[in-house]
Amino acid sequence: MFGFYDSGYLLARLIFERLLGLVYLIAFLSTFTQFRALCGERGLLPTPRYLRFAGFRAAPSVFCFHYSDRFARGLAALGAVGSAGVVLGVADVVPLPVAMMVWMALWALYLSFVNAGQAFYGFVWEMLLLEAGFLTAFLGNAATAPPIAVVLLMRWLLVRLEVGAGLIKLRNDPAWRDFTALCYHHETQPLPNRFSWYFHHLPSPIHRLEALGNHVAQLIVPFGLLFPQPIATVSAAIIIATQLWLMVSGNFAWLNLLTIALATLALDGRLLAAALPVRLPHPVPGPGWFTIMVTILTLVMVVLSWAPVRNMASRHQMMNAAFNRLYLGNTYGLFGRITRHRFELVIEGTDDEPGPEATWRAYEFKAKPGTVSRRPRQVAPYHLRLDWLMWFAAISPRRAQAWFVALVVKLLRGDAPTLRLLASNPFPGRPPKYVRALLYVYRFTTRDERRGTGAWWTRRYLGEYLPPARLSPTTGAPSEPTDGEDSSTA
Repeated sequence: MFGFYDSGYLLARLIFERLLGLVYLIAFLSTFTQFRALCGERGLLPTPRYLRFAGFRAAPSVFCFHYSDRFARGLAALGAVGSAGVVLGVADVVPLPVAMMVWMALWALYLSFVNAGQAFYGFVWEMLLLEAGFLTAFLGNAATAPPIAVVLLMRWLLVRLEVGAGLIKLRNDPAWRDFTALCYHHETQPLPNRFSWYFHHLPSPIHRLEALGNHVAQLIVPFGLLFPQPIATVSAAIIIATQLWLMVSGNFAWLNLLTIALATLALDGRLLAAALPVRLPHPVPGPGWFTIMVTILTLVMVVLSWAPVRNMASRHQMMNAAFNRLYLGNTYGLFGRITRHRFELVIEGTDDEPGPEATWRAYEFKAKPGTVSRRPRQVAPYHLRLDWLMWFAAISPRRAQAWFVALVVKLLRGDAPTLRLLASNPFPGRPPKYVRALLYVYRFTTRDERRGTGAWWTRRYLGEYLPPARLSPTTGAPSEPTDGEDSSTA
């Protein structure tokens, strides 16, 4: 059909689909290694208990019909294999209906985990992956020219992501309006990486330029994606450069990689062909039934876009929200408020009775700051879900009520799946008798402090977050501290 398909996006589609397949692979591997401990039958937030009350209508998931840890790991492994196949180009060599089924299967599998994962799957990049993954099923395979409407829907998704993030910053925090947000952000972001210390110590004028550049990249540049070439390519290139800067300065799971992938669909095919001399097939327009499906999808997404547009225009803008349980037509936003101080929880255990003479040993997380001498790690695009939520727990205990006590109980029981989520277990022989959580405020060391001590962090003790807790000798269930005791019984 003339004007409905455009072969000029062949190489952009190829790059995008390989990158999206890689993101899916990372997401399923993260699920394979972490879901059991976080949301399994005996996890911190058990899936069977949650879905029994939520039901399929509120949380559509294959786990509403059956759940077991083995079944969940099998589906995660299946998703990882399917994602790897996409990266290797399998979806391009099968017939168009089969290619669509592959992409839809990946979306449905991951949707099942997101709708069952509760707080541990409540991140913006989950929503973005699901919406992008669903639309990709309608981009066609190698034998089919890319439908322009779906390419534009992908660009519109990127516009919503960037503009939503830009607006929430300007509305919610004066630090973004006076360009001082980046004076704090590199230090207080959830999981700093190995270069964040250096970014934090950039001169203040550079931080102000970072903030200004962020506003330009999120509030002005994205609209160029909706214009013809070369404006769309210039806009996409600026967004890609911005995302690469963010990847170097922090750990944001696969958000930056997926944003870069979406931006590739706005790059001029002629420029891509000159830079990447890949031999491409000669596709033809899609069959009639595919054209009809793409048309219906476009109309549905136009309707679903009303809610996020209305939200972005509202003075009471929500930062991240899905308006349906299929995660289509979401509203996005990031770091609407910048924390000025870095609060951290340190979980410790002891075999002694709590008191001045007790020897406490700390549990070390894989990426969350703990030992002040340990350099922050680069873990993105992999996602460490518990490490991220520990950041939220430190700044808002209310947000951790559902799972934090369960984590302490797991440590008191020496639960192996939970311990595998951590970097080290200071009690390898048997679990401790007591566990407590202390609250600190952390800050990056200065250059002089770093030279003198070798430490990346310095910290100041604020108080007990959770007093020493132990397992009940009779039930092992959580209970309130008894009168006259300094410790609580978990």
